[in-house]
Amino acid sequence: MPANMMPRSALALALLLSAVLSGLGAASAQATGILSKPAQQVKENRISAKNAVLLLLDHQTGLFQLVRDSSVTDFKTNVLALAATAKLYGVPTILTTSLEGGPNGPILPEIRAIFPNATLIPRPGEINAWDNTDFVKAATGRKKLLIAGIVTDVCVLFPTLSALAEGYEVYIVTDASGTFSAPVRDAALARATGAGAVLINWFAVACELQRDWRLGPNSGLGLAKLLSVYLPEYGNLISSHSAAVAVGKTSG
Repeated sequence: MPANMMPRSALALALLLSAVLSGLGAASAQATGILSKPAQQVKENRISAKNAVLLLLDHQTGLFQLVRDSSVTDFKTNVLALAATAKLYGVPTILTTSLEGGPNGPILPEIRAIFPNATLIPRPGEINAWDNTDFVKAATGRKKLLIAGIVTDVCVLFPTLSALAEGYEVYIVTDASGTFSAPVRDAALARATGAGAVLINWFAVACELQRDWRLGPNSGLGLAKLLSVYLPEYGNLISSHSAAVAVGKTSG
């Protein structure tokens, strides 16, 4: 039926359906175009000692008692492994604490021993470290921020969201961050990734900084020694290899 002979109500409905179908077709074409394009890496996506800074947030003796999403022993090992990794590769590291004179307690002594001269920002009250101007000044010399802390859903998540909103690239070191339970952790990390954060663990950080076993420190021996201390399974692998090499030399 020609449009000029259709009732007004029918004509209006036809025009509405045409507009909807046209919109769906355009959206479909756009989506297909997006999916068909290969992923483009528009910037350096790997962390290095030249483009990253490590932010250790509230790893305090009192707050350690709140961590329940992993064993205290494993968690502490992961935190110290991350700190030792940053020290090995010369990644600038900023420490911060929250109300350390109260029940939160001081920063873990072992962390301070690894970084005796690192900048430490004691926050007098700010829950979100990003609200502390001294911390932000110390932390923002580079665009890639490696973040770990206690607790994941507050002390890690809040500055992560703030930094992302200001255009920084945030990598949350998940196994060096802890909180009350696995569901709490998962919810916090889901919110962080939804905002653009990248999840990583300390072993991946170490390997990404090393890049090539033939490179320094000491042609990979530095990393091998670190792994033997903080990752016993890898230490056993290295010991087995060393023993096999020794046997081969002896028998040869």
